Amino acid sequence: MKRTGAGILMVAAVLGVGVGFLTDQLLTGAGRPTFTPAVTLPILLVLLGALVIALAIPIRRATRGTVTAPVNPFRALRVAMLAKASSIVGAALGGFGLGLALYLATRAVSPSLGSWGAIIATAVCGAILVAAGLVAEHLCTIRKDDDDQHPGSDDPGLRAHDH
Repeated sequence: MKRTGAGILMVAAVLGVGVGFLTDQLLTGAGRPTFTPAVTLPILLVLLGALVIALAIPIRRATRGTVTAPVNPFRALRVAMLAKASSIVGAALGGFGLGLALYLATRAVSPSLGSWGAIIATAVCGAILVAAGLVAEHLCTIRKDDDDQHPGSDDPGLRAHDH
């Protein structure tokens, strides 16, 4: 599995900004109030980040030899994929919060402090979820062995594109 790159996180964040800005634009265009995330959304994002890290710590301990229990490779892969998905969702929701904030900043009328608080908290907690996902993904990384080679090659010095 490849680690989550900055490119995919930037794409998710930019899409989130666009969706957030467009959501408020469409709502106000229809004469409805702007969207304000629930106060529980930032809390859930932080709790999800803590859960992902908590699931990754036993895998890190098992791969580093501090625990004698063997690593279940399927569990490790599931946690790594959860960490990857969490970082992408965190980038998208953080971008969504930034898009909402960008729209409110361009308005002539200043919104209430409660609206700003929920929107800024969503953007910040989205960034926290990105960080937690990337940390958990790092914790699930298994060290490369010296005898690792590409599948199907008999020569350890043979590169994959030389076949």
